[in-house]
Amino acid sequence: MHIVAVLALDRVIPFDLATPLEVFSRVRLPDGSTPYEVRICADAETVDTGAFTLRAPWPLDTLLHADTIMLPGCADGAAAVPERVVSHLRKAAEGGARLASICAGAFILAATGLLDGLRATTHWRAAPLLAARHPRIEVDPGVLYVDNGRFLTSAGAAAGLDLCLHLIRQDHGSAVAADAARLSVMPLEREGGQAQFIVPEQPPTPRGSTLEPLLRWMQENTDVELTLGDVAAQGGMSVRTLNRRFREQTGTTPLQWLLRARIRRAQHLLEATDEPVELIAGRVGFGSPTAFRDRFKRIVGTSPQTYRAAFRRSDPQT
Repeated sequence: MHIVAVLALDRVIPFDLATPLEVFSRVRLPDGSTPYEVRICADAETVDTGAFTLRAPWPLDTLLHADTIMLPGCADGAAAVPERVVSHLRKAAEGGARLASICAGAFILAATGLLDGLRATTHWRAAPLLAARHPRIEVDPGVLYVDNGRFLTSAGAAAGLDLCLHLIRQDHGSAVAADAARLSVMPLEREGGQAQFIVPEQPPTPRGSTLEPLLRWMQENTDVELTLGDVAAQGGMSVRTLNRRFREQTGTTPLQWLLRARIRRAQHLLEATDEPVELIAGRVGFGSPTAFRDRFKRIVGTSPQTYRAAFRRSDPQT
């Protein structure tokens, strides 16, 4: 029997905690047998989740006997991880256990040093903090999960489902994993990464920036095929001065700023209207649907059609 230990620390996120419990405990092999035994463990008699108090049925030493250890995220992802927990996780890894984190659980795994020199992910909002606190980890905020063999990390919330299904497929093949996916009402593989769930933000503009009127004008004219000369003329400056001021005040170029503004507008239209992708491409200033699709996928991480299928509102309005 493959033992899956799920670690519950104080302020554990209930959704992250329940995901591996539900997914692994429902797996069935072709002969009807259950390949996994899931054990919720903790280093205290009770665990405060914030919403309720949890009494874990297994002690922390369970980690030392587990084949797979799941690390759910905690509400304060940056909180210090108890040294006893770190020690047990390291010993479990030395014994051959597979360790996988969900969402901010990456901070727990990172605290062990086992991710140093490896690529990892976490919720896109927490990615900058993870990278700052653990500079030896290559943090990739654009993917749903990262598999480094025995050390795996996943993005926020639902990406934990993706990771669990990936582990099941590794252990028992695609057919068993597909059955588990159907029980979870999930696709076995989702197209795109975290980028599709992130509205591309413009670099912050300092309050009182001299570019504010120009930025508003650019935002209002995303449907027009603007050149650098057009933007510079509107701002009453040379192209060279325009580029310099953009770098100084926004940290990017006029073209990149405009492209992100167009993609944000396109996301809104894909969510809120029935307009064909080809028409939307023109409405946000792209000369061809092909160029639009290419740029959209580069920024958002998925195609316009897939984005619409995922985020389409039920009451379209122009």
